Amino acid sequence: MRALLYRDHTLTLQQDYPRPVLPAGEALIKVSQVGICNTDIEITRGYMDFAGVLGHEFVGVVEEISHQQGASTPHALVGKRVVGEINAACGKGTCPYCQRGMPTHCPERTTLGIVKRDGAFADYLALPVENLHVVPDEVSDDEAVFVEPLAANFEILEQVHLKPTDRVIVLGDGKMGQLAARVLALSGCEITLVGKHSDKLLLVEHLGITACLVENVDDVIQHGRRRVDLVVECTGSEQGLELALRLVRPRGTLILKSTVATKSNLHLAPIVIDEICVQGSRCGPFMPALRALRQKLIDVRPLMSGRYSLDDGLSAFQYAQQKGVLKVLIHI
Repeated sequence: MRALLYRDHTLTLQQDYPRPVLPAGEALIKVSQVGICNTDIEITRGYMDFAGVLGHEFVGVVEEISHQQGASTPHALVGKRVVGEINAACGKGTCPYCQRGMPTHCPERTTLGIVKRDGAFADYLALPVENLHVVPDEVSDDEAVFVEPLAANFEILEQVHLKPTDRVIVLGDGKMGQLAARVLALSGCEITLVGKHSDKLLLVEHLGITACLVENVDDVIQHGRRRVDLVVECTGSEQGLELALRLVRPRGTLILKSTVATKSNLHLAPIVIDEICVQGSRCGPFMPALRALRQKLIDVRPLMSGRYSLDDGLSAFQYAQQKGVLKVLIHI
């Protein structure tokens, strides 16, 4: 099969890469479409030391399922259009993290296109059956590609109790920041999206979300007198983290959403002095994301910047790294 392979610090398009071999309980999925995520780009810069096929934001059709020994009944998922949770836990009954209902933190997990499991920039991928979710007919392939990153932002609502009277700032007007602002707006909170790009900030103004250029953010918090209850940091930069700590009120919460290769030398004293709660936030629940897309509560279509074929995948990655570009889709 064809596959975009990252190995030896180089991304190449392979024409004869081997198809996945299915362990029992896993599905072979013919990939339809994949989105390029910032994490994919960060991997090419050294994040996670991954080597293999990149890609984890996908939609595809189940072609085959490897049954447990002795099972012969065709599985209901065969032929269905699906998206998939990207973390595959060990499945061992003795794993303390899986026993506690924390499979995304299983120490022996593999992660699609990120940790020890080939990803979605290929004709086929493999995932455990329990990771798969059927895509409703009302959700297009273009929209379905956003389910995984959208779910990652619904995770914020799982981690933090937001009151409708809370004030929230989302830092970063890129792909993750755009999705975070849209998800948090469903809570009824006062949301402000802070970024560097006027054209990107315009994408949220019709949603009741306040848009603010970063140089004007002091006006939002009235020069420190009205710091906010929650800051969601989506820039992945040291400067963004420093700004987040300046914006969040004492005993407020800082959510970290970015996964980047660069290291930070952040001064941690403000976290102690202001008793700030810092919460890492990664993968999240797929069902709320699918429901929001099916009910048209969130429109992701304005976030699409380009579309390429898999054969032009190298060009797609180059384009995705240009300034101002949001989601780039690769059609398989």
